[in-house]
Amino acid sequence: MLWYQHIPSLRPCRILPMNRPLLTAASRPLTFEIPAINERGETVPTAIAGEHPLTLYVDKQELVTLMTLGAAPEALTLGYLRNQRLIGSLAEIAAVQVDWEVNAVAVTTTHGQGIDTCRTEKRTVTTGCGQGTVFGDLMAEIDNIHLPADARLSEATLYGLLDSVRHHESIYKQAGAVHGCALAHGSEILMFIEDVGRHNAVDAIAGRMWLDDINGGDKIFYTTGRLTSEMVIKTAQMGIPFLVSRSGLTQMGWQIARQLGMTMIGRSQGKHYLLFTGEERFTR
Repeated sequence: MLWYQHIPSLRPCRILPMNRPLLTAASRPLTFEIPAINERGETVPTAIAGEHPLTLYVDKQELVTLMTLGAAPEALTLGYLRNQRLIGSLAEIAAVQVDWEVNAVAVTTTHGQGIDTCRTEKRTVTTGCGQGTVFGDLMAEIDNIHLPADARLSEATLYGLLDSVRHHESIYKQAGAVHGCALAHGSEILMFIEDVGRHNAVDAIAGRMWLDDINGGDKIFYTTGRLTSEMVIKTAQMGIPFLVSRSGLTQMGWQIARQLGMTMIGRSQGKHYLLFTGEERFTR
């Protein structure tokens, strides 16, 4: 029996109001406890981060296998499809259903035709943990992205956000081995998602924004990971003019942020930061 025959809801289903697809709520336990031996030879219980394979099928067509913490698999799936430019509208998706018994997520489209193969022929392997894959031309949409010119970020707001992140409960504090991303309005964290790869964390936030129709024009995106070209492009695709990281940046990330007019700030911890691009948006 094929894996998708185990999922009864793969049958044709109606679209909910406001074009929201039917979603499961299939998060996994985020940490597991194992025994470890410390420097004194003592056996101590130790929390470690979960890591699970999740194979993505679109209309029964296998697309990719993602390694994920399992915190928000439905949002991760939506954000992945959106950021890869494989699905153009939320109205095209009828259902997103995760089944951890077979480590798979089934996406059912309203047209039932899967993903056009011409969209997946060209692949770019990106930098960073897990080596993410980008389908299509990495630079294809940059010229069509316009970030709000009147958006502003103050130094006081930046410090407030960094303080909010520092006090936020996280899997990293318990187990390490994960990257975190946050969507903020001012210094208030609206959502915070962690995963074993920063690609997954940013995609999950993108998926939730897409699902809830959240405008990014007055938001700040925070990541614990490096500011690479892919991170910059994904932030811009969400319409967010401010990108903040506790880490550094790459040359292409810097070049693209300048081209987009994005305010990009790195090495941000406590009262220290480096403003790399978009100084015209930043006030002290």
